[in-house]
Amino acid sequence: MDPNLVTGTLDLLILDVLFRGDNYGYQIAQFVITRSKGHFDIKEGSLYPALHRLERRKLIKGYWVEPEQGRRRKYYKLTATGREARKKKRNEWSQFNKAVGRVLGVNHGMA
Repeated sequence: MDPNLVTGTLDLLILDVLFRGDNYGYQIAQFVITRSKGHFDIKEGSLYPALHRLERRKLIKGYWVEPEQGRRRKYYKLTATGREARKKKRNEWSQFNKAVGRVLGVNHGMA
């Protein structure tokens, strides 16, 4: 799959994963890989800049967790502003998806 297709939706994917519960970077990436059946392989070079960007925009909030064993991890959670942004982005994605489907004839039995 063309990685450029994921780039425009990465923020939505992250917000949607965090809507399900707090997570750290590696878990977020693994969730997306698993749910997409390997189609979206989010690399660290894309994931962490996106997490930092969303944090600067106050859509997510990071916090550190120190486990009894292993190294500490930075978890992220969705903020109230992030919940609203997720809702808006999901609506935008739905409208975009429908419009592309109409142009491609996907919704009308054309291939």
